[in-house]
Amino acid sequence: MKSMKTCLPVFVAVLLLVGGGSGAGAGAVRPCQAIVARGVLPVWARAGFSEARPRVPHVLGRSGGIVAILFAEPLYAPPTPKRNNKILWVARTPLAAPADLRISAQRMKGRLRAGKPVSRVVRGGPGPSIIDLPAPGCWRFTLRWARHTDTLDLVYRTPPRPA
Repeated sequence: MKSMKTCLPVFVAVLLLVGGGSGAGAGAVRPCQAIVARGVLPVWARAGFSEARPRVPHVLGRSGGIVAILFAEPLYAPPTPKRNNKILWVARTPLAAPADLRISAQRMKGRLRAGKPVSRVVRGGPGPSIIDLPAPGCWRFTLRWARHTDTLDLVYRTPPRPA
């Protein structure tokens, strides 16, 4: 049996390789993983909803500065003719003046970029939008508005075949 002194450096090295160490991952790309919450929206994102505690599918930005409320779920690429890929963007900090929400979306396969990034703009800032993307997959969104930046991942699925 190996001693703890011998095993500890190997264990630490493995943790760093898989991103478990405290200093790991600063420059590493995390795998694309869209986690859709189905619980109650954050308090700051509830304006306009009739229920006191609305439960709507949503994805919170990694920095907590924005939420994507999914009025179409799943999202489809290409979009279907019968419904839109409607996303309501709500910023945690209200805008003092209109400022476009600029979206750079990159399709990912795990940690690797797949294809070219695409750009979308929501005029006037976070609010209602229809965000169509060119291909199904996990997409990493970098969102910029009024000196704010946040990121989140969304999955676009292949549409079902007509019956």
